[in-house]
Amino acid sequence: MKLIVGLGNPGKEFENTYHNLGFCAIDMLSKKFGVSLNKSKFNSLYAQCKFNDEIVLLIKPLTYMNLSGQAVKQFVDYYKLQPSDVIVICDDIDLPKGTNKLREHGSGGTHNGLKNIVYKLNSQDFKRLKIGAGDNNIIDLKDYVLSKIDEQSLNLILPSLQDGLDKVLNLLKNKV
Repeated sequence: MKLIVGLGNPGKEFENTYHNLGFCAIDMLSKKFGVSLNKSKFNSLYAQCKFNDEIVLLIKPLTYMNLSGQAVKQFVDYYKLQPSDVIVICDDIDLPKGTNKLREHGSGGTHNGLKNIVYKLNSQDFKRLKIGAGDNNIIDLKDYVLSKIDEQSLNLILPSLQDGLDKVLNLLKNKV
């Protein structure tokens, strides 16, 4: 079993913001797998599907970004998963728009959602797909990640998001 977690913040006011790129990724994967995130557990929306003969849980924690680890930890404990069974998808302001990076493990860096997951799992050994949302030199970081993505930026981000999701699917195909 694999757990794919998209990080974001619940609520209409956060839709289409940089910080909700993880939620966007989960929406794209749920369409691809033909499932709806219509179940609720551990303060998260989730769906279960099968890919490459493996059960995959897609989740959107509703705990708000900075407390994402609470929901992830509950899923990991309930399903008796290892941190290596978890793939987290999130924005990364340190990567330029139009890029992505898949990492096998590592610290939470400057991302509070990742930091909270590392803390709650007591491990850095989960995979993470980081979607480039950087290139802000103008406004405060908090205001930037919670700002709406303009059309020009979206045209850069969506292809890199799809490329990143292809990398995640390849991980699942190779049963890593």
